[in-house]
Amino acid sequence: MRESEKPPSTDALALAELAPLGEIVVLDGLSGRDGTNRSHSGHQQISATTDQEAVLAWLARFADSANTLANSRREAERLLLWSISERAKPLSSLAHEDLLMYRRFLANPLPAERWVMPQGRRLPRRNPAWRPFAGPLSEASIRQSMIVLNSMFTWLVEAGYLAGNPMALSRRRRKAPPPRVTRFLEADLWDAVRQTITALPQESPRQRAVYSRARWLFTLLFLGGLRISEVVGNGMGDFFMRSDAKTGEQRWWLQVLGKGEKERLVPATTELMVELMAYRRSLELSDLPPPDEPSPMLFPVAWLRSKHPTPAWPRPMTRSAVHGIVKEVFELAAERWLKDGRGEAQAEKLRSASSHWLRHTAGSNLANGIELHHVRDTLGHATIATTSIYVHGEDDARHAAVSSAHRISW
Repeated sequence: MRESEKPPSTDALALAELAPLGEIVVLDGLSGRDGTNRSHSGHQQISATTDQEAVLAWLARFADSANTLANSRREAERLLLWSISERAKPLSSLAHEDLLMYRRFLANPLPAERWVMPQGRRLPRRNPAWRPFAGPLSEASIRQSMIVLNSMFTWLVEAGYLAGNPMALSRRRRKAPPPRVTRFLEADLWDAVRQTITALPQESPRQRAVYSRARWLFTLLFLGGLRISEVVGNGMGDFFMRSDAKTGEQRWWLQVLGKGEKERLVPATTELMVELMAYRRSLELSDLPPPDEPSPMLFPVAWLRSKHPTPAWPRPMTRSAVHGIVKEVFELAAERWLKDGRGEAQAEKLRSASSHWLRHTAGSNLANGIELHHVRDTLGHATIATTSIYVHGEDDARHAAVSSAHRISW
């Protein structure tokens, strides 16, 4: 066995009891104060003096995103514990070869009694029986783990804590071009969805409420390009009017707090405002919301202003409830499609559709008619490259041109 692959001594294994990050007790020799990969440039931008403090500084960046924080903490915690317990090295002394060994370890974390929770149990982190793993990781989970750790090492190098990223030598795969969006509704399918909504029964008050809410929801998802989280996370009071800087014309906007806590302005078109007024009238509200009205975008079916004369606004609907409305409409559209004698494959596409398909449908429709930077800003994309996946029209035109002009003619 090579020296680099020899297991640490039994004494080294006892140096760190497996514990959640922040509660790990590490002997000073393994703390990272003198790690062989520590930077000595004198330009460290974080105050950390140990590996544990440096990892916690990296994690602090994700304080506003619970899921990202939990996932990043889990991966950093596992590597830190493995480095100390299995390699008897501080994290800041890990070399490229160590990370290759760690990758193999993730596929089979042994000894299981030390690293893996009792089968079928997921224990709270503060439980004495807690372990870092629920079992061996799949190949996809291992890849994701290494992506997270590469991001951590890169940041620690940029922060001046580490001299280099031990994962930077990993085999690099050629970057594939961004995929074109396929999960969107073509014009005939989108027409079928709209026809399904307008054909909903409206005989009873409840039926009319169901119809009005479905129509307003799909208007928001398509005309606004909103995500479900943005429908439930923003309210009618986020609509506002301001004057055009050049013409002085009054225009309506919707201020959206979206993914990553980023704000954007969505143009509230005349069509969108007409639908908003129609929905509010169905709720017996004023045509337009006053500034900062704390009302949700969607209301329970039974809610009417006449039943709530004082400002007692309902709570926003949950994401799962809104998702259920969308899926129900798509299922009805698929049934309608089949009743009209049309193909099963397209009906199945309608059944598979979700609210995000509507966002892609909105993006595709916008990209065929206006400049991409307008689409980017309306949908809240970080880069124009993301928006460019919606440009189906140019591809279709190119396909038709090549097909007509480029022949082999056997």
